[in-house]
Amino acid sequence: MSNKPQLHTIISPRLLDIYDVSNSIVVIIDVFRATSTIATALYNGAAKVIPVDAVDKCITIGNATPNSITAGERDGKVIEGLQYGNSPAEYPRSFVEGKTLVLTTTNGTKLLHMALQKGASNIVTGSFPNLDAVCNYLIKQNKNVFLGCSAWKDRFNLEDTLFAGAVINRVKQHFTIHCDASLMAEEMYLQHRGDMKAFIRKTTHWHRLAQYGLEKDLEYCVTENVANILPLYKEGSLVIGYNE
Repeated sequence: MSNKPQLHTIISPRLLDIYDVSNSIVVIIDVFRATSTIATALYNGAAKVIPVDAVDKCITIGNATPNSITAGERDGKVIEGLQYGNSPAEYPRSFVEGKTLVLTTTNGTKLLHMALQKGASNIVTGSFPNLDAVCNYLIKQNKNVFLGCSAWKDRFNLEDTLFAGAVINRVKQHFTIHCDASLMAEEMYLQHRGDMKAFIRKTTHWHRLAQYGLEKDLEYCVTENVANILPLYKEGSLVIGYNE
């Protein structure tokens, strides 16, 4: 038992500092909608996704990168100066194949850069559309894991924690888990996995984004394994690192 790697759930970026994530895998979770969009774009043939934590950086990198798309949102709206938003539906294969997506978002891309600065050895992104790919990777790596919920402006949100629970439910026999946040996440997932699309309608993020007409987006974001690839962070970009 003690030889198993450990797994922890971090329910807000504000709590990242109290964990030692060095030499560990950090799964960046931003279900509504950054990590769902990243998985979808790569699944549909994007060459890579460059996650950036600031709008001006997004524009600069986009201008310097051939065949690129700049994209991002703040508070659910496309940012002025960028070309596209953070909706998975915006990135069908016919549009995104072979292109580089330069992406900045309210929560997810910021947490990714925080985890890098804290010394994480492997960073992947996870959401319900690529649930199994994430779980398969975590089991095979046999390293300590931190499930990092992007939350919303540092405030706890349900959908990221639900995804953490879905991962824990599938991988827990391979890890030592003594973490109340992980226990809560799995219990919540088990309670609601049969009515996920109804349950997410109660979340604050649903109410925030539904006013922009994004209900179909949000339902897609809690649909399991519809873009089942593993976005792995390598040399500044997210690329498909593992596919099973």
